[in-house]
Amino acid sequence: MFFIPRNLSLPPPLKTPSLTSFQQTKMKTVWCLLLVMMTTISPVRSVVWWVSLVTLKPHVSAIWPSMRFSIVDKKVQVWVHWGCTQWKLARPFFLRIVEACEKLEGAYSMVFVTEDKLVAVRDPHGFRPLVMGRRSNGAVVFASETCALDLIEATYEREVYPGEVLVVDKKDGVQSVCLMPHPEPKQCIFEHIYFALPNSVVFGRSVYESRHAFGEILATEAPVDCDVVIAVPDSGLVAALGYAAKAGVPFQQGLIRSHYVGRTFIEPSQKIRDFGVKLKLSPVRGVLEGKRVVVVDDSIVRGTTSSKIVRLIKEAGAKEVHMRIASPPIIGSCYYGVDTPSSEELISNRMSVEEIREFIGCDSLAFLPFESLKKMLGSESPNFCYACFSGKYPVMPREVKVKRVGDFLDDGLNGPMDSIDGGWIQGPRDLNVEKEIDPLYQKSNI
Repeated sequence: MFFIPRNLSLPPPLKTPSLTSFQQTKMKTVWCLLLVMMTTISPVRSVVWWVSLVTLKPHVSAIWPSMRFSIVDKKVQVWVHWGCTQWKLARPFFLRIVEACEKLEGAYSMVFVTEDKLVAVRDPHGFRPLVMGRRSNGAVVFASETCALDLIEATYEREVYPGEVLVVDKKDGVQSVCLMPHPEPKQCIFEHIYFALPNSVVFGRSVYESRHAFGEILATEAPVDCDVVIAVPDSGLVAALGYAAKAGVPFQQGLIRSHYVGRTFIEPSQKIRDFGVKLKLSPVRGVLEGKRVVVVDDSIVRGTTSSKIVRLIKEAGAKEVHMRIASPPIIGSCYYGVDTPSSEELISNRMSVEEIREFIGCDSLAFLPFESLKKMLGSESPNFCYACFSGKYPVMPREVKVKRVGDFLDDGLNGPMDSIDGGWIQGPRDLNVEKEIDPLYQKSNI
């Protein structure tokens, strides 16, 4: 736990009539154990040891007068003195990681590598997934999704628990060294709606089964007469399969996706996004012409991509276009590691469902009901974060940051081209987050 040079010898104990030789030896042992505890537990949980230290100090000074302790910035520092030299008892690397993480708020999943250790840590709320696996040669690996383990032929073992710190080394194997204080888990529900791959297991649930169930719920609660069900590839595919199976309508591939174009909802300007939709998706006229088509997508963010998709399908000869969205309306920005637009750009935050339907130009529109989503999750429902649907943030942002308006709202670019990479700008510093942001979303019916 700490290092003392080999040539360091202890000064002789002071003669004191209050302690016998046996008592001094016993007290020295207790003192050494105390030092180990002081250097291995979090300062937040060491108040009792501080009291013990102050209580034992007179006796310890009689045994080991070359030692002293100090409290700097609420942290205990223990020093060993010999002559003109002094040594600070260093804490293990993983404890410094724990101490740093205790100062953080929000979402993080991190892995650290040293010369002889692999350390994995997940935030106390467990917003983002982090899993542990093992290869056939015994090597321990960490990944954000279980599908990554499949690529390297590793076997999934378990999740890193919220607030947990796992330390892996050759000597001791895998150790769960410390669990930071953690509240109720708040896992991101959007991992199951959009981010994770369907062949992953995230938060202990199959992503494929979740999305298939979303489609079944839509078919049950928002049915419509149709001839064919298609998906907006690739994130709407599994939900569309669920919808088609429940509705008893054939599923076909009505839109072909080019895999050489990235996500359009995070592109920096509307003009680039519009062109990206045409490059990304191509309609299959033989599937769509003269048909009543149900289009299943994972979500609607700004609404501009959905309007282009509806236009593409109608231009291919579809008789009717009915949009079914496998998530509730998104009314709040994400502050937990996802580059979503500002709330002013989220179409569901500004319009009703009927207004959105008119905007994107479809014949009918339905979202996955929020209550039905929570009912499907069952007893695990309280463990998920729904901030993007409800505006209720488990961890309120301390500083509000907003997107550059010119990068998103119009059909061209405002300002210099380097604003494309500008991303976030600082919001007003005097804004009361809880007072200003939270009520903004409470007007929603969710």
